Amino acid sequence: MKKAMPVGIDDFGTLRQGYYFVDKTDFMRQLIDEHSAVTLLTRPRRFGKTLTMSMLDYFFSLQREKESRHLFDGLAIERAGAKYMAERGQYPVIFVTFKDLKDITWEKMLDSFRSWISNWFISCAYLEESPRVDADLKARFSALKQRKADVSEMQMSLAIWMEMLRQHHGKKVILLIDEYDAPIQQAWENGFYKECISFMKQMLGSVLKGNENLEFAVMTGVLRVAKESIFSDLNNLDVCSVLSTRYDDVIGFTPAEVKKMAEDLGLSDRLPEIRQWYDGYRFGQAEIYNPWSVINFFRNGEVGDYWVNTSANGILRVLLEHADAERIESLQDLLAGGTISVTLNERVIYEDIGRDKSALYTLLLTTGYLTAESASRTRRNRYALRIPNDEIRDVYATEILNHLAQEIDTDTFDDLFDYLFHGDSVRFARQLQKILTGMVSTFDAANKESFYHGFMLGLAALLQGSGYFVESNRESGYGRFDLAIFPKDTTKAGVILEFKAAANENELSDKAEEALCQIEEKAYDTEFQKRGITNVWKYGIAFCGKKICVQTG
Repeated sequence: MKKAMPVGIDDFGTLRQGYYFVDKTDFMRQLIDEHSAVTLLTRPRRFGKTLTMSMLDYFFSLQREKESRHLFDGLAIERAGAKYMAERGQYPVIFVTFKDLKDITWEKMLDSFRSWISNWFISCAYLEESPRVDADLKARFSALKQRKADVSEMQMSLAIWMEMLRQHHGKKVILLIDEYDAPIQQAWENGFYKECISFMKQMLGSVLKGNENLEFAVMTGVLRVAKESIFSDLNNLDVCSVLSTRYDDVIGFTPAEVKKMAEDLGLSDRLPEIRQWYDGYRFGQAEIYNPWSVINFFRNGEVGDYWVNTSANGILRVLLEHADAERIESLQDLLAGGTISVTLNERVIYEDIGRDKSALYTLLLTTGYLTAESASRTRRNRYALRIPNDEIRDVYATEILNHLAQEIDTDTFDDLFDYLFHGDSVRFARQLQKILTGMVSTFDAANKESFYHGFMLGLAALLQGSGYFVESNRESGYGRFDLAIFPKDTTKAGVILEFKAAANENELSDKAEEALCQIEEKAYDTEFQKRGITNVWKYGIAFCGKKICVQTG
């Protein structure tokens, strides 16, 4: 019988009840053989981090010993040998996830923390009755459970819980914290970053730094938040990022795993399509597919933007808000399938992102919007980055078009595209005027360079994946054209656009004609002829403020 795809299933026990399963249990063998005091795995959202942590919980937890007895039958960890299976169900485990903390004010988030802590403690209320647990700890536990504790006690909640588990069970505790930085990113996007960082630093520091009750800890997140923040004093932290080789294939699907899934489901003929849309990530030395999107593809039988519909794109908006000519050119290269060379700094804080290009591109890498081109860096901390696949390229295009114009729908841009390639200058001018009127101030039409770069980026976003290349400021004939669009299919029409700024609206028509004449006089269509493209539409575009005039030849 065909097994159901586990869309949205992040509980390991549930997953093993009839859902299609990709065996990642060798991760436990690796941890048992060698683990650091604290391991941080940084991966993009929706890549299976919570499920991975749930798997660790079911395996190591003595609280789950009975229900996990047969969960690992026949899996990689059992095949590894009795030595490893002897570790199953041997430790008290704390497993918490912060992925659903999405409050937009610090007051609301603090109240959510208070409720979450209460729920944690209600789930292990037996500790209050244990004769082996200190009475003072029980009193503090009770106050937290009843939502009566102050903020300083809330910050100590994990440490109190861990101490009580150690006293009750007589064993050190394994700590599993999933999506530790989800509230921090939410705080950064909504203006209460400093309050959240201060709270989290004390809460996590109390259990991770010099805690004799800790056996070991595994955390997941998107970014290593460094400098003056959470991990500044933590010397026993092993960060396994998307650039690290350690545990590089533990989260996400490898090509072999996706190939087996396709074979099992009778969809091997769709592998090239799956690869184009959802492959392309490189974690350490491993090639990785986006697991969320792959699972959704196999459930629905068709490609689509599955992952991007589950993730906030705030980091892309920051990129666009700080888009100068250099970054726009980089975005064009990325949309065209090229790479950009950047210096990365994994020891960043969110506050650096708006002002530090290295911090911004580091976060784009760790959040899954970019990936490293190869396993090796070009030189110290400098890497070639690219957009991993068509799904992510789509979200760039969408965010770029949304940023370019306010209250302009996608159909407006699509219509512009149609008119442009059919030489319909009247409708093209009308549509361009509509878009220009709605353009945000980032690309000010009063400035030729700003408007030109913004329009160019919009075209690149529109045309990505459609069989055209967008090039700018390239030498052709006796000069350099402003903007040209080359079709991959040489039987289709190409486009040359030349821009002129008019001092006033009365000059618009003359300037548009001047731009069109420049295309002819400078023989800008020479490059098209070299590429075997014989049909070329030529546009002279003049603008003054947010008024335009278009001439076509």
